[in-house]
Amino acid sequence: AAFISIQAFPALLDLPQDLEVSKVGCGSRHTAVVTRSGELYTWGWGKYGQLGHEDNTSSDQPRRVEYLVAEGLQAEEVVCGPWTTYVCVLEPQSHPPAT
Repeated sequence: AAFISIQAFPALLDLPQDLEVSKVGCGSRHTAVVTRSGELYTWGWGKYGQLGHEDNTSSDQPRRVEYLVAEGLQAEEVVCGPWTTYVCVLEPQSHPPAT
């Protein structure tokens, strides 16, 4: 099993340079960020699936939540609880049929 460094104090984290973080949520052992483009990245302790990666894996590295991308959803807000993550998303705009 991979060692996961769960820290009770702030730590610097490298994100890809093209990501601009607009919102941050912190749980008791995990973190989530929303980017300006509406992507959700999570990392930390994932035992209860709170990272949203369709598994219970923990990770020290931020991973994009691919479910939102696959569904065409854009994250707007994120709030983390002790073992949960709540995300407010925008659905894709449906265009009326052309007349």
